[in-house]
Amino acid sequence: MAAPARPARLRAVGFARLPGWAADDHAAAFAAFRRSAERIAAAPPKTRPLGPDGALLAAVAARALALSAAPDAATARAFFEDHFLPRRIEPLGGGGGFVTGYFEPEIDGSRVRSDRFPVPIYARPDDLVELGPDDDRTGLPDDVTWARRRPDGRLEAHPDRGAIMAGALDGRVPVLAFVASWVEAFFVHVQGSARVRLAEGGVLRLTFAGKSGHPYFPIARVLVERGLMEPRQATADVLRRWLDDHPDDAPAVMARNRSFIFFREADVPDPALGPVAAAGVALTPGRSLAVDRHLVTFHAPVFVDAAFGDDVPGAEPAFRRLMIAQDTGSAILGPARGDVFFGTGEAAWRAAARVRHPARFTLLVPRGDLVRVP
Repeated sequence: MAAPARPARLRAVGFARLPGWAADDHAAAFAAFRRSAERIAAAPPKTRPLGPDGALLAAVAARALALSAAPDAATARAFFEDHFLPRRIEPLGGGGGFVTGYFEPEIDGSRVRSDRFPVPIYARPDDLVELGPDDDRTGLPDDVTWARRRPDGRLEAHPDRGAIMAGALDGRVPVLAFVASWVEAFFVHVQGSARVRLAEGGVLRLTFAGKSGHPYFPIARVLVERGLMEPRQATADVLRRWLDDHPDDAPAVMARNRSFIFFREADVPDPALGPVAAAGVALTPGRSLAVDRHLVTFHAPVFVDAAFGDDVPGAEPAFRRLMIAQDTGSAILGPARGDVFFGTGEAAWRAAARVRHPARFTLLVPRGDLVRVP
């Protein structure tokens, strides 16, 4: 079978040509990459069309594990420059890159349903499967990526968000926690993780375990279509405020995003780190990047260059950082597309919600991966 076509050109650039490279905190980037290196040692990543090559990335990861766990900034910078070559991602057909932000919500909840906490956060159903290339898709919509496997082995579409909000899974699927509203649950779904402060005491950490398989739909588009806001105003914080202020309209608007997310409990001993995400690594605030997992190899270093100006609270106006591809998301599609993990809680939310900016992405490829350079 022919290898998938690469969806972008990788243009050679020098480290000296990357604005902000020299001023970056390479030690912080190395700490995130070393967490990936530990994961790579147990499960080498699958090579994706844009690269880099997973086996070559694993070889570099082994060298990272041989270094001190916390090298100084000069040593960390030398590590990246000695082992990688920067390649600017330029989508075929033109167009630039785009970056958004996400975070780990910190919310109140309970193990027990009550008037205060009536809305379920569901575990992954036992019959939910991710569709593969060899699955019989007879009767399934073309755009479904997960489905329900019936006892007879046949596949059928899973209930979507609207059906689940109406009770389609009540009593059929385990519940991990109950939260205050469907709006709160919706934003947990969009972020793919949460810390739930339990009424019974303690904190429950949740991370992505599966989804209904229906396409993701950005519901802010509904409000733009209705003339309630301009596209440039359609940030996550504005959307959240509208949903909270319009409880009668919110369910129908949220149901337009038919994709529904399921979770599992995640053991993350270090409270400074985010959830264990798609690449199997606990996320590092400000250093973990969600990418299109079908195009970019997990654990690859990616240098992000975006001009936030004064739009993003707590972030530098010129956001120029080396990040590690450790997560993905339903809305993160395309070769020059990224989602910055800002951390946990309210401050991270205020920053992440404002990020919708053009960006340039530079993929760092292992020096042995020259076959992928045009």
